[in-house]
Amino acid sequence: MRTLVYGAGPLGSLYAARLQQAGVEVALLARGQRLSDLREHGVVLEDAFSGQRETHHVPVVEKLEPDDPYDLVIVVMRKDQSLDILPTLAKNQHAHTVLFLQNNAAGFDDYADTLGADKVMVGFPASGGERQDPVMRVMPMRRMPIPIGEIDGSVTERTRAVAALLDRMPDKGVQIRRDMDAWLVTHIPAIMGYFGLFAAEIDPARYARTPDAMLLGVRARTEALRAQQAAGIPIRPPSFRALPLIPEAVALAILRAMANTAFFEVGIAGHCRVARDEVAHLMTEYRRRISAGGMATPHMDAVMNHIEGTTAPLPEGSREQPVRWTGTVAMAAAVAAPLVGRVVIGRRKRR
Repeated sequence: MRTLVYGAGPLGSLYAARLQQAGVEVALLARGQRLSDLREHGVVLEDAFSGQRETHHVPVVEKLEPDDPYDLVIVVMRKDQSLDILPTLAKNQHAHTVLFLQNNAAGFDDYADTLGADKVMVGFPASGGERQDPVMRVMPMRRMPIPIGEIDGSVTERTRAVAALLDRMPDKGVQIRRDMDAWLVTHIPAIMGYFGLFAAEIDPARYARTPDAMLLGVRARTEALRAQQAAGIPIRPPSFRALPLIPEAVALAILRAMANTAFFEVGIAGHCRVARDEVAHLMTEYRRRISAGGMATPHMDAVMNHIEGTTAPLPEGSREQPVRWTGTVAMAAAVAAPLVGRVVIGRRKRR
């Protein structure tokens, strides 16, 4: 399956390199200085955790022509930027599948209307990274499987073929899903818990010392999940429904510990610094999707103000908001239930 990776940032570069390692005939589309860097240095990847570097000489192209004979185009770029390339993708006469790997809370109408619904697949890249030209500093891909699916929720021969192609990449599995819209929508509140970082000037150390900043993101996440359910959009995966049950004191302890990790610096803070406008775009999309439920979201609104810079950052060390322990009993019950079930089943088996 001849494949083009459209977008040569950290994740597009990572996917192109891993597909080449897997023996896939792949090219990487880049422009400007990035194109020059790739021609001079190749794809240079640095593991954000170990610091180990590797170089891959992936074929690069400057544009997608209407007669370029690709079977599959994988778009690995920001949602707000990918809308601009839809006319170019539509003109290509050969690629019968375009897989968009990105955050997306708005749904797929723009893609389907321009390309045709039968041409579009969606998913999430399941990694993170930052540019340090010409080096792409990336997180290892083995952290989670790549979720992909058809926009109508079906599973077809095409779905399985694309999944099998991606599954050939080293250290990476693929998960075919029938609910990619709900999954992608739910991913926004899942990461919203980190967005209190904007109230701490996107400084992980300052964030970890400012309980009110961490608490703002945690409460915005709880509001978002409840508003999403009120709007009739399923929480996917369903386990995310348990996030509001985590006591705030526990959530803050987790965030404080995470703030000092390479994962947080590269995957969260690094992205927030260079893509603030994308985060604002995604928040706007998400708020539009959940508005049908009619729920007030004051903490989400406050987070949005910090993202847009219309509200001053919180003072460092601010801890004016009392931390709630609500949810402790419910969380304990949720943890205990499967354990009790196993004991009961074990006793019945012994009998």
